[in-house]
Amino acid sequence: METDVSWTGTGIDLDRPNAARMYDYYLGGAFNFAADRHLAEQALQVMPWMREAVAANRSFLGRAVRHCVEQGIRQFLDLGSGIPTVGNVHEIAQAAEPSCRVAYVDNEPVAVAHSSHLLADDPQTTITQADLRDPEQVLAAPTVREVIDFAEPVALLAVAVLHFVPEERRPEEILAGYRQTMAPGSRLVISHVTADHDPEQARAASRVYQRADTPVLPRSRERLTAMLTGFTLLAPGLVDATEWHGVLNADAEHAGFYAAVASVD
Repeated sequence: METDVSWTGTGIDLDRPNAARMYDYYLGGAFNFAADRHLAEQALQVMPWMREAVAANRSFLGRAVRHCVEQGIRQFLDLGSGIPTVGNVHEIAQAAEPSCRVAYVDNEPVAVAHSSHLLADDPQTTITQADLRDPEQVLAAPTVREVIDFAEPVALLAVAVLHFVPEERRPEEILAGYRQTMAPGSRLVISHVTADHDPEQARAASRVYQRADTPVLPRSRERLTAMLTGFTLLAPGLVDATEWHGVLNADAEHAGFYAAVASVD
């Protein structure tokens, strides 16, 4: 049976695996294609706990968004927001405080097309097609400025996305580009794939992702700590995603993601 691609927009390469759509597949979403599922299954063969890792990361995102709302933040800039699925940022934030506003940013056409459809009737959310590696472009986008007032604290979300940024693009400088626009009291919410827990499995999974449109680069705790220079880490610091104010399950595998929330002073 032929896949219904009416929701994708135009110019989508259905034969090239895509990391965002693979992530959607791990979460049990419906916005992925055969090529994405095939490569995702190969990744699961070398890292069987990938689905649990992605679910743990998604759970961290929910806890972090609710933390930001509790701290009085009412606006969120979500970089690399991905394909909408259960537990979107605007749903979590607005359930806690209906006045919250969210600007989603992604460069993946499928994510942007489906987000545009999903958000059409919500004046407090927008979607912008842009490359997060260009802070100036993102911060100046009318669809970002429409809902984000940078004179007020904002939560900048970089969840499960910076591991797609290679070292030569200097991710710490990208974060600094956003930080200089963020008002005091703002928050950075970040999670990132690491090889620290199991280097052999992480290397094998990275080799699988070399066949996707965006390879994955795991980073160490030390490297991520250096990337966060200029931000102030909040307790419990840079930890496994399951350990950031989570309820630990002694029988669960580690998440494979480091996670943190940091403030702008």
